[in-house]
This record gives sequence, structure tokens and C-alpha cells, in this order.
Amino acid sequence: MTILDEPVRLSVALGDRAYPILIGSGLLERAGTWIAPLLKGRTRVVAITDSNVGPLHLPRLVAGLSASGITVESVTVPAGEGSKSWDGIATLVDRLLELRVDRGTLLLALGGGVIGDLVGFAASITMRGVDFVQIPTTLLAQVDSSVGGKTGINTKAGKNLVGTFYQPRLVLADLDCLATLPVRERRSGYAEIVKHCVISDADMFAWLESGGGQAVIAGDTAALALAVKHSCETKAAIVAADEREGGQRALLNFGHTFGHALEAETGFSDRLYHGEAVAIGMVQAMDLSVSLGLCSAADRARLVAHLTACGLPVDQSACGGPFDPARLVAHMRLDKKAKAGELTFVVCTGLGSSAVRDGVPEASVLPILTVR
Repeated sequence: MTILDEPVRLSVALGDRAYPILIGSGLLERAGTWIAPLLKGRTRVVAITDSNVGPLHLPRLVAGLSASGITVESVTVPAGEGSKSWDGIATLVDRLLELRVDRGTLLLALGGGVIGDLVGFAASITMRGVDFVQIPTTLLAQVDSSVGGKTGINTKAGKNLVGTFYQPRLVLADLDCLATLPVRERRSGYAEIVKHCVISDADMFAWLESGGGQAVIAGDTAALALAVKHSCETKAAIVAADEREGGQRALLNFGHTFGHALEAETGFSDRLYHGEAVAIGMVQAMDLSVSLGLCSAADRARLVAHLTACGLPVDQSACGGPFDPARLVAHMRLDKKAKAGELTFVVCTGLGSSAVRDGVPEASVLPILTVR
């Protein structure tokens, strides 16, 4: 246990599909406290994890559930983006059906963003829908992918182009899980924290600049608690207002259109973690914003300086670029925000403010895709 003996409790306000987010320490050891009320006569609980996370955290989760009299079965999938694929989802669903799950089964997604997206997708299509709980074990998953109900897999065409909107019943963000992360993983997750500040909170961005960001990356529990809470609050408010990305939820994709293109070009591999791609993408989105006269060069310089100080990449050279700008644009045309083949981007209108800009000409984008 650390200083957060009682978890912070937030809520994603979606009417009868509302669910809590719990943030704190020692949550896995007490998981039964919050999962038991969800059972209500259910006969099966199945935890899905990966080959990296399972040895680290599954025993704690199983013990925490056992303390409340809950028996849990487990399924382990290979770690990495490769599991977030057609083959990966087919293998997982087949395994669940072999276990004879039914509509009363509760699935637990124990892992990072890959597991959360994969298990959420499996939950949404197995038996036409079974309940699941997000138990994110990475910083990136705790501050972003575990909240909001986006599920899915990658395809040859691009990232997250197949999936569903399917909300969990509960999110358990145990900060103790973050202590096992390599620093590169913490930095990757930290990029999404920066994103939430750039799009909507200049004061929080200033706190990150003043040392808060370095404390988060170093694993300081108090700093992590504050940053995770802020990101979850930001995302929960946007999701509650726009669950299916018909408007303001698109703002959460700041840096992602550029970043997803880089991930596709690098084969969704460990050459470029998602948060690293988002960091580069945010700088490129800032370049676009400056070129369109929407924000100042000084704002861009602050973002670049902060990302650099935190050890995050800021241009394509970090992942083997420069890449062919035309190929990157081709990836972008498959982005879910694109309309009738026209490019759509989230732009910065000053640190702490953002907007969606439709119909951005390719000629405005191509110069930004060349490493300077």
C-alpha cells in the first residue's frame, strides 16, 4: 500500500450504462470488493491477460478475487500488437467459446491497451455481448484506452479500423502496476497525458512543465495519481458528451492522424510505441496549426521543449524516417475522421484549446511530413 489507501472514484456519465473509474494503490488485492457487486448470480469470471503482464499481476488479481470468494479462470495471449489482429481476435473468441462462456460471463481485461482493445472487442461480439471490466496495467491504458468504450483491432489498412463502441462495467486503475513498467513504457503513456493538457488545459500543461511531468515519468505516486485522475476526468467528460465521436470526442485524436500513419509505416512494431507516435504526431499537428495561423510558434516550441525534456521523440528520425510523405498521406486517407477522401485533423488553437479542421488540403500537409 502507498498513500492512496482509498481510491479516487470518478464516473463516466452515460445514463444506465454509466460506470465508475477507480484510481489508487492496492486495487488488485481488493478487486473483489468492486467486482463482486457486478456478479449478481453470474457463474463465470474469466481474466484475459498477456504473456508479459500475466506473471507480474495475475496472481495478485486472482488472490484479490479469491478473498471475496470469487473463482476466476484465465486466458493468456501473446504480448504485443500482433495479438490485436484478425487472427488474435479469432483465437481469443474461439478460446472463450471452448470454455463455454455464456451471456452471464464477466470478462476481465488485465493488461495494457492491446489487451483492453482486444478483450473489449471480444466482449462486444461474443454471444452478441458479454460484460467486461477494464483493469489497465500500463500508464497509457490507465489515462486513455481503458476509458470510453473504444475497442478494436488493427488491419493491413491501418490502426483500429475494425472495432466497436462497447463500454466496460468498471475501470480499475491500480497505480502499483505502473511500478513494473520500463521507463520507455511510462514515457509512451505520458504522451497521452500531455495530449489531454494541450487540447483542453493550459494550467495543467504548465504544471507538467514545472516538474510534474518528470515526476510522473519517474513513478512518483502522488504525481501519477494527479495526472491519471486529470486525464480520466478529461476523457470521461468528453465521452459523456459525445460517446460515438460525432463531435468533440474527435479532439482526443490530437496528434493521432499523423501518429497512426507512422505506426502503420513502421508495421505496428516495437520500433515505435503508440505514445511515441502520438508525441511525434502532436508536433506535426502543431506544425500544421502554426502553418494555418491557428496557434503561435511559441506554443509549438513549448511543446517540443517539454517532450524533448521528457525523453519523447519529436520527429520521424526517431523511428527510422524520413518516410515517403505520399505514403503517409495514403495512410491518413484511411483515418476514421477522413470524409469523402478529404483529410481531417485535430488542430491546436493555442495551448489548452483545440478544434477539428475538415478538408485540409494535401498541399498543406506534405511539407510537414518531411523531417527538418
